[in-house]
Amino acid sequence: MSPLGILLLSGGHERGHYALMLATAAAAIGRPVTLFATNAGCRLLLKDAPLESDGREQELSRSGVATLGELMEAAQALGIRLIACEAGLRAESLTEEPLAEGAEIAGIVTFLAAVGSGQVISL
Repeated sequence: MSPLGILLLSGGHERGHYALMLATAAAAIGRPVTLFATNAGCRLLLKDAPLESDGREQELSRSGVATLGELMEAAQALGIRLIACEAGLRAESLTEEPLAEGAEIAGIVTFLAAVGSGQVISL
């Protein structure tokens, strides 16, 4: 199957959640997936998980929908490559923040090389 690249530009919970939903679903059916977070989207890949504190997580859990924490665990188990954009971290003044387990820092060239001729979805 062709690779899937997910470009996360938004720092909001809904787009971060859906980026992980897409990534884990694609990986579950055997597609190689790279999630590249830049600018405000970098918040999804921070260790302290700021997107989990907006109250939406409790609603999702009560509804039986996977939470960000659960999706991040699944992403790691499924081998999804998580990249925080080096320039995006700088633009958001997040360079000193530790990243979530398994996330790496790289640039857009690394992302494009990982996706190759595969599909890119932007959120």
